[in-house]
Formats: sequence, structure tokens, C-alpha cells
Amino acid sequence: MVDQSAVGREFTPVTARVEPGRLRFFLDTLGESNRVYRDEAAAQAAGFAAAPVPPTYLFCLEMMDATVPFEFLTALGIDLARVLHGEQRFDYHAPVVVGDVLTFRPRVSGVTDKKGGAMTLIVVDTPVTNQNGVHVADVSRTIVVRNARPS
Repeated sequence: MVDQSAVGREFTPVTARVEPGRLRFFLDTLGESNRVYRDEAAAQAAGFAAAPVPPTYLFCLEMMDATVPFEFLTALGIDLARVLHGEQRFDYHAPVVVGDVLTFRPRVSGVTDKKGGAMTLIVVDTPVTNQNGVHVADVSRTIVVRNARPS
């Protein structure tokens, strides 16, 4: 069972490039047709240096480029079969556009037991910086771990 000792634990940084082909695949999967995400001229007309990413893309980009997918689960001894997705939040501080090289630095920021220990909520906060060292976003995810019932 994960406890308060996990708070502050950092995991391997992930570096990922925002590539147009992968972004297009993501947009097609969502059915997103907004031209600002697909057409550089439309993006520039909207004030972006290049095509921006949609809000939830950072979550996928971090997962796709992680050397060890779900590293935090393994590091904290969590069985993937007991995990539920609880919440996801994206706070953007600057645009993220095609061509950016991003660095994600995940860290456990909270552990809370619920329902008398039947479940644990784990918050992983991830600041994201671009190739220029600009802090472009904060990604936060909460996972719910269903704990084994005592015998």
C-alpha cells in the first residue's frame, strides 16, 4: 500500500518532440477538425508560431515517449489491475507547438487514503518545459488504487 513516504518521489524525466505526424494521428483519433491544429497558416493567423497542440495531448505525448511506461506504478509497487483513472488536469502557461521539444518531470505530490483504506488516491504532478527552458505547462493526474481488503 502506498503511503505518505511516496510524496516528493520523482521519476525519470521524459523528453518528447511535438511531431506533426503523431499530432495528426491524435487529432484524427479524436475527430478534431479545427484548422488551427492542422494548418500552419491557420495557426499563424491565430497568433501561434506553428500549429499548437490540443489541451490533452501532453498526457499522451508523455506516455508515448516514456522509456519505462508507467514507471511510477512499478516504483511504488502498484498492481496495474488495481488502478483506475481518477482525474486529469492541464494548466498551460505558454503555447506548445509543433517542433517543440518538451521535458516532463513527474513527481508524487499527494497520497490520500479513502473509504477506510479501501482505496488510495495518488496525485502525480508534472511540470513541462520546452527546449528554451520555458515552463509551458503543468500536468496533474490522480490515480485511484483499489487496495486489497484485509482477510
